[in-house]
Amino acid sequence: MSRLITEADVRSAAATGRSIDVESGVIVTPAARDLASKMGVALRKEEPGSGGRSPSPNPVRVAVGSDHGGFEMKEFLKDTIGKLGFVIDDVGCESNESVDYPVFAARVAERIAEGTARFGVMVDGAGIGSSMVGNKIAGVRAALCYDVTTAGNAREHNDANMLTLGGTLVGKHLAAEIVRTFLSTEFAGGRHQRRVSMIDALDQERTTS
Repeated sequence: MSRLITEADVRSAAATGRSIDVESGVIVTPAARDLASKMGVALRKEEPGSGGRSPSPNPVRVAVGSDHGGFEMKEFLKDTIGKLGFVIDDVGCESNESVDYPVFAARVAERIAEGTARFGVMVDGAGIGSSMVGNKIAGVRAALCYDVTTAGNAREHNDANMLTLGGTLVGKHLAAEIVRTFLSTEFAGGRHQRRVSMIDALDQERTTS
């Protein structure tokens, strides 16, 4: 029997920033192929006689940003994100000098909306304002999380793609665990997909009204 690559394989690869090697005789289900395209997971076909895998994997990117209140935590969290295997797209800010969080939260959200980043992590003083900004951008589901339970729930139930954190309210090591949970938890689908689709439909209503 031929080996199948399923949606579960794609979600596992996306969580770790890996591509999937499709060897000769391996079948990719249509649902898995569609999900791989949506999540930015490369399906690398090994051609007979090529002597190995095809080049140019498609790494999964995480856009990260902060205002001055979250700058130090953003820099700290980049190590955690990098160790999970993701490529980091740092959109600023660059120092502790006072800036406006909506500018950088919008940059993170826009990276997600345009498809150049699969996930986003934004840190401001409390995380609340950046969550509001993120949810103004069509296609973005931003979640303010303050512990690993809310981070896991945001991904598993809501398919959140942008995490916001309060740099002055959450300790660095707890924030790292929140980020790790958020980026490694798979969306459960099933009954939750219907509800997420209802959320996404609100974007369509706003843009067509």
